[in-house]
Amino acid sequence: MRLVILGMCCALLASGCVRSGASVTPRGAAAVAQPASGLSANIAPELNSFRAANGQAPLAADARLARAATAHANDMAAQGYFDHAGLDGSSVGDRVKREGYGFCFVAENIAQGQKGELQALAGWQASPGHRANLLSSNATQFGMAQAGDIWVMVLGKPGC
Repeated sequence: MRLVILGMCCALLASGCVRSGASVTPRGAAAVAQPASGLSANIAPELNSFRAANGQAPLAADARLARAATAHANDMAAQGYFDHAGLDGSSVGDRVKREGYGFCFVAENIAQGQKGELQALAGWQASPGHRANLLSSNATQFGMAQAGDIWVMVLGKPGC
């Protein structure tokens, strides 16, 4: 059985996910995600410190999850939308499968407007649903990407 959890979002945010006062990137904007492997490596110590402080095992960076996060961040930035569903109707599960990641658990957090990966992580930590994803005992791996002011983190557990 596969378990897919999307970032649960604060009820007060009309957009449905963590935003920091920024507007959606206009369609066709040239925001391209930075190399996902570097971003995942940069945020791993902070993410794993947060998990350890909350009694959870560390997560390993996974290139396939980072590529899925990159593809979704790039698509949202290029097409001017902000949503867990891709414009092609894809879910986070669909996107990780495209990258060859067979999973029994997958979750996605998205954010917009934060000035750096630490600010994006702090926003997710403060949001109950996103925090639950970050602290899920089901997750063993993650990948993170940024395109313009859009941030995407995908958490997963391969196989089962």
